[in-house]
Amino acid sequence: MVGSASASPRGEDTFPKILLRNAEVFGDRTAFREKDFGIWQSWTWSEVLEETRAFSIGLKSLGLKPEDKVAIVGANRPRLYWAMVAAQALGAVPVPVYADSVAEEMAFVLGHAEVRFAVVEDQEQVDKLLSMSDDVPSLTNIIYDEPRGLRGYDHTHLHDFLSVQDKGRDELAKAPSLAQDWEAGLAKGKGSDLAVMLYTSGTTGRPKGVMLSFDNLVISARNGNAFDKLDETEEVLAYLPMAWIGDHVFSLAQAFTAGYCVNCPESMDTIDVDRLEIAPTYFFAPPRVYETLLTRIMVRMEDAGKFKRRMFDYFMDVARRVGEKILNGETVSFKDRVLYAVGDFCVYSPLKNRMGLTRLKVGYTAGEAIGPEIFQFFRSLGLNLKQLYGQTEASVYITLQPDGEIYGDTVGKPAPDVELKIAENGEVMYRSPGVFVGYFKNDEATASTKTPDGWVHTGDAGIIAENGHLKIIDRAKDVGKLNDGSLFAPKYIENKLKFFPNIKEVVAFGHERDRVAVFINIDLTAVGSWAERNNVNYASYQDLAAHPDVYAMIESHVDQVNRDLSREPMMAGSQIKRFLVLHKELDADDGELTRTQKVRRSFIAERYAPLIDALYDGSTSKHVRTEVTYEDGRKGILEATVEIRDMTTYDTANGFQEAAE
Repeated sequence: MVGSASASPRGEDTFPKILLRNAEVFGDRTAFREKDFGIWQSWTWSEVLEETRAFSIGLKSLGLKPEDKVAIVGANRPRLYWAMVAAQALGAVPVPVYADSVAEEMAFVLGHAEVRFAVVEDQEQVDKLLSMSDDVPSLTNIIYDEPRGLRGYDHTHLHDFLSVQDKGRDELAKAPSLAQDWEAGLAKGKGSDLAVMLYTSGTTGRPKGVMLSFDNLVISARNGNAFDKLDETEEVLAYLPMAWIGDHVFSLAQAFTAGYCVNCPESMDTIDVDRLEIAPTYFFAPPRVYETLLTRIMVRMEDAGKFKRRMFDYFMDVARRVGEKILNGETVSFKDRVLYAVGDFCVYSPLKNRMGLTRLKVGYTAGEAIGPEIFQFFRSLGLNLKQLYGQTEASVYITLQPDGEIYGDTVGKPAPDVELKIAENGEVMYRSPGVFVGYFKNDEATASTKTPDGWVHTGDAGIIAENGHLKIIDRAKDVGKLNDGSLFAPKYIENKLKFFPNIKEVVAFGHERDRVAVFINIDLTAVGSWAERNNVNYASYQDLAAHPDVYAMIESHVDQVNRDLSREPMMAGSQIKRFLVLHKELDADDGELTRTQKVRRSFIAERYAPLIDALYDGSTSKHVRTEVTYEDGRKGILEATVEIRDMTTYDTANGFQEAAE
């Protein structure tokens, strides 16, 4: 294997075994960092082993048994990662849960998983778990990391993380042979053992518990490290939800198998500063993060002086023309190389520094399609940003983009050890060592997803291009046709609109209809900045979304997308005929998005049926009342009259405008 000694498969087929190996090989290398009160705290691999072992023995003294389920709830914290490995060392199974889940969502996952123990971040999560005690009778012990606010609580079944570790250390002090016994217990673990249960985001229904073995994760992680030549010198920032497969692989599986350092930010509010201080060499983010970074850049440039704006525009034109070619090692004229070098000094390097990406070796995006223009923007700066295609059920990796073969409209070739095929109905299917064991307590769903010979249905429609790269069109169930037979791929249209910094979210409609229409969410940061510059007063998102000038701005973006679509033969028939700016932001707490920020289309179609009807019945406005959930859990009603606008479409063959119906 390329990279670190710890990536050698010398019997290290579980994460507890790999931890022992890392403590031996990389003992003094920094394994984890956490920023607390503005200061970075560090732990070496030897220290991580000691911390994990003490906690593991403490858990055993509390009664944790093999095959017990342990919920992990909170923001990215070293102790929560260690808790997962400590549980695995005893044969128990960690179940990371989305920390921002409301009590009802969390209660379903914990109850379904039959969780006995929970290791949580702070008082907020403790309160949430205590409130659902009747719904999760299996939960007997809660362990918290941050003690603030919990002194007066009944601690009969509530424990401080440090006190559990102290229990373990006391046991070790009384009987030093426990350390050897603990290590002997690790040796009994097998790669085929269950390593973790990760629940799907529940886009189409109740979340399903995806059971992944150590073999699934360890082999996939080692393959990923070898593919991108990742070793113990890498630095990553762990800031994505711990319940998401991406974070589990990048911040635990790959970190352990390569031996690199995982950095946990102080909070999501400090993530930009923390990323700047760490300057990760390996960085993963869903498209929404890159969209936000681009929005901030564009907003900042709008506020810049005239000279800076002109310089930015000029050198970004240079970057768009030759940046990717230089990154791919293609031939570029001497003049363009000089111009790009000047642009790098004046624009590109300062931008990369501002984003904390100056040392980036490789960056990835996945989770959903990223707009080609957004993808090109970052690569043109010289950032080795790639796309991958993956799923929880695949232990992430299905396809990867090799260096020098990066295309904005594809997601790469099959990852190492992955077989790929397109079913007769156009659905993408794969088979690999990362394929999940099954869905917990759901044999029916397992059988409908995984064939007896190991092929997995992805639910995505795609094609394999002549160059061997996979192109995802959309979710198979979402791809449809207009009544005139034109192809309708909603995500493709939505991503084109989301390239504009003023647009945060889009939901497109059109299957079995005469025309395409869309809901649009404005980006409050970008449009709010525009409002300030133009002395536009507003009191809320709702005020700004209904402003005539905002509508005019969004109309210009929709018009540009229609022009672009008219030049694409396959998509020309899906030009947007009508749109509205939604009166509220789509929100996971309202059930409109999953916890990974994916649109719940069927829920939105039901919730906003009157607005969808208005898009297609010729109405120019529609009065709506919508129930919303506030951060403290209270319910409220938003009332608004939403404007609906017609759009011009363009004829592909003759280039003339055609009035919208």
